[in-house]
Amino acid sequence: MTTSTATTSTASWIDHCLWWHVYPLGFTGAPIRDEATGPGGGLARIGRWLDYAVELGVSGLALGPVFASQTHGYDSVDQLRIDPRLGGLDDFDALVSACKERGLRVLLDGVFNHVGSAHPLFQQAMREGPDGEYASFFRIDWDAPGGARAADFEGHSSLVALNHDNPQVTDYVTSVMSYWLDRGIDGWRLDAAYAVAPQFWATVLPAVRATHPDAWFVGEVIHGDYAELVATSGMDSVTQYELWKATWSSIVDRNFFELDWTLSRHNELLDRFTPMTFVGNHDVSRIASTAGDAGAVLALVILLTTGGVPSIYYGDEQAFTGVKEDRLGGDDAVRPEFPDNPGLLPDHGRWMYRIHQELIGLRRRHPWLVTARTTTVSLTNTSYVYLARAAQGDGVLRVELDVANSPRARVIDGDGEVVFAFGG
Repeated sequence: MTTSTATTSTASWIDHCLWWHVYPLGFTGAPIRDEATGPGGGLARIGRWLDYAVELGVSGLALGPVFASQTHGYDSVDQLRIDPRLGGLDDFDALVSACKERGLRVLLDGVFNHVGSAHPLFQQAMREGPDGEYASFFRIDWDAPGGARAADFEGHSSLVALNHDNPQVTDYVTSVMSYWLDRGIDGWRLDAAYAVAPQFWATVLPAVRATHPDAWFVGEVIHGDYAELVATSGMDSVTQYELWKATWSSIVDRNFFELDWTLSRHNELLDRFTPMTFVGNHDVSRIASTAGDAGAVLALVILLTTGGVPSIYYGDEQAFTGVKEDRLGGDDAVRPEFPDNPGLLPDHGRWMYRIHQELIGLRRRHPWLVTARTTTVSLTNTSYVYLARAAQGDGVLRVELDVANSPRARVIDGDGEVVFAFGG
């Protein structure tokens, strides 16, 4: 049962937003594990892809970590400075300006559960000991056997956990968020939001909204009670991992009962908030590797005909493949480099790009899909027909999926016209 409800965003722009999600260090080919020098030109390279994103049909650029860090970006050492592998503050301002000129919103990745072990404040805390200025800024056991030991993130000693009970940390996170919103971004993805007590976000976010009421905040949440977390934290949305999993596994396992059950839960979530939906991101295997090219198309149909704020992970629109592995460097395959400009892309992914354009166009012509509910028309292990209906008004689409033989899909509008078809 929800015991308290925090204030969420007044931003109406999010109802019309489709994100193109880019992992900047990978996209630009920056060295991840080798010592890097700067400044690099990464952000400028991303800027050369903005017209490509607009032509794709998206309306927002969701950037992975861009702040100075030790390696992969999630181990920050200065969240008020652009990573020198990507450039400098002028490069960032130019990218944001170029996005605004094209009507693209900008979302940044905020890693506020932990920082890198080389962060100056953590180094100072360890030097000064339990009586130092920043002794309680981190969760440090000063009496641990063998010497002081900091709590880390999921067993990674290079990622030291902030102490979210400390008002200093509250002020720090509030100031970082506000600084970049002042520079023109539109919102934040809150990395590992599930690892932070919701009461922390419920304190920070209203302070940020006081000066940025139209900002949007989405938390990375993998499992748990999504609606309860949104209500108690004040976040606007969370990542819909349940639907992601049901989408690909229903196609791969030929079991649409899983998708149908998950969409019924998804309907209930939409009564409370609008989840961020996806079929790919920087932490999971490529949908084309998991489900095959044809399966990836069906997954995209599901993504773009169900309620939510959709995110397209860079490369999925080109049928990129890549498998995430649990080892050092195991993320590299799903965080690849893109060419210097779109003209250098190979031709073999153009067919998938066109399908993305077609389905994104369909989504944008039916903006009510952002909060659409689904109702089941027919269901077997290998075939699924559902209606996507407007929460208000008479908008409706009929979606037909089949994996009995080769995967195929159709979308039919309320007038009975086939507006999308794929496969036999």
